[in-house]
Formats: sequence, structure tokens, C-alpha cells
Amino acid sequence: MERKPAAVFASAGMRVRAQAFTQRLNPGSAFEIFRLGLRSGLARTGVSIVWLAPGSESFAYHAHRAEEEWIFILDGKAVCRIDGKEETLSPGDFVGFPVPSVPHLLRNPFEVECRYLVGGSRPDMDIIDYPDLGKSYVILGDEGATDFQELAPPIRPFGPVES
Repeated sequence: MERKPAAVFASAGMRVRAQAFTQRLNPGSAFEIFRLGLRSGLARTGVSIVWLAPGSESFAYHAHRAEEEWIFILDGKAVCRIDGKEETLSPGDFVGFPVPSVPHLLRNPFEVECRYLVGGSRPDMDIIDYPDLGKSYVILGDEGATDFQELAPPIRPFGPVES
């Protein structure tokens, strides 16, 4: 059995190698992310460090059906909208979202940047519900890319023959 090497990332180099991202389903979404899990070769566990600037939001308000997710605040503060209620998070605070999860969103209304770890399972497929948008998507993950396929309302194409 050939063993895979460990990956070590110095904290000083993470920010300079971070990528700026937005989730197009949320016009207020803007953050920088360094994907620790993907860059280190983890296949079943996702973990990233994220920098959320003042006035920015992470993703659109969403809930997972298959992917477990968690957030751990390192520096700064953020407001987490969880199932319609708001909770202010500070350094050392942790939030876990077991599946099927309640909807959630992280935003930074404060004057200081928020730095946090986010992670979870990496299922081959998930369904994400966006209650504010009234939409659901099947997502298929890939190395560095995620494809969203919108779910349409169910139809019943079969029925009795009308005479």
C-alpha cells in the first residue's frame, strides 16, 4: 500500500494564497477562502479557512439534505442566521449543522473582518434548499468545482386514459 504524504500549510501563507469568491445566488456574498481539505488531498472531509469582510455575507440562506457542515469562529464576530433566528458568534464559538440541516447564513455586519473555519462531510451528491429564493438544487461536487442543477416541482406524467 502506497501511503499519501501529509500536507502542512503555514498560517502566514494561507491568506496570500486565498481565492476571492462569491455565491451568485446572493448579491451580498463576498469572501476569501483557502481550501485546506482539497489542497491537502482530503476526499471525504472538507475544511477551509474563510475571511469575511465587514458588510459581506457568506452564501445565500440555505439548508443541506446530505452534507453535514460546521463553523468555528477564529477572529472577529459574525451573525449567523439559523432557522430564522439570529445568533452573534465570537471567537471560539462553534455551530454544527447535522443533516437534514436547518437553513443558515453567516454575515458580518461589524467593522472588523471575521476569520473562521468551515467544514463538513463531502458527499458525492447533496440537495440544497434555498428557502428565501424558493428553490432547491442538486449539487454534484468535483475537484474545485460544483455543479448546481435546479430541481423543478414534481410532475405526475402518468394517469388513467381519458375516453
